[in-house]
Amino acid sequence: MTLPRTKTINPIQGIINFHRFLASQLFYPILLSSMFAGVLFSLRAFQSQSFLYQNLIWNLFLAWVPYICSLMAALLDNLFNRHWWLLVAPGLLWIIFFPNAPYLVTDFLHLRDYPRVPIWYDIGMLATFAWTGCFLAIASLRTMQALVQKYMGWFLGWIFTGIALSLGGLGIFLGRISRWNSWDLLLQPKGIIYEVTSRILDPFNNLQFFGFTTLYTAFLLVCYLTFISVRQIRR
Repeated sequence: MTLPRTKTINPIQGIINFHRFLASQLFYPILLSSMFAGVLFSLRAFQSQSFLYQNLIWNLFLAWVPYICSLMAALLDNLFNRHWWLLVAPGLLWIIFFPNAPYLVTDFLHLRDYPRVPIWYDIGMLATFAWTGCFLAIASLRTMQALVQKYMGWFLGWIFTGIALSLGGLGIFLGRISRWNSWDLLLQPKGIIYEVTSRILDPFNNLQFFGFTTLYTAFLLVCYLTFISVRQIRR
């Protein structure tokens, strides 16, 4: 009796396939941008002999969380095609932590003219962190939209995108103004739900809430549509 042949896995081909997967998810330019931001912060800390702006490093780490969740979802979809239920857990984590990526834009609030470091350097450093956060947000959203479109169609994919962008604007407000964290949605969901509903039900006394959320939702939408247009032109 002859035994059935088992398919051998070429490790080199596996590495090549994983490299192609990472390239399709824009991993390498995002990593380069993150490393450049880290170098700028390190040079500033060395020159000023202080760790001012150290919150940028933590915020950049949090910005990577939704991107990693989108990578996990895409990888699971590649390995277990049509098993959509495997994408629920990374998808929920993604939507919870998604606002942390564009949140870096608001760190310009801390910009001051400090001694020993010229302000033009700090502007460039903050811009690099902000750009990297937006890049992480846009790349992860494109991956999640593609997965939703695969299982639910083009229309619901864009509905999902609109909801995600709106929640991103809302999440930036809750983080910057109300000082909530993403994990508070798991630890203190009632407090966040109460604040959001109370502000929505009293719009005339919460104009800042509506203005802030609308502004940053529109900002994310413009960034995302620009990214989509550039990819379509390239194709």
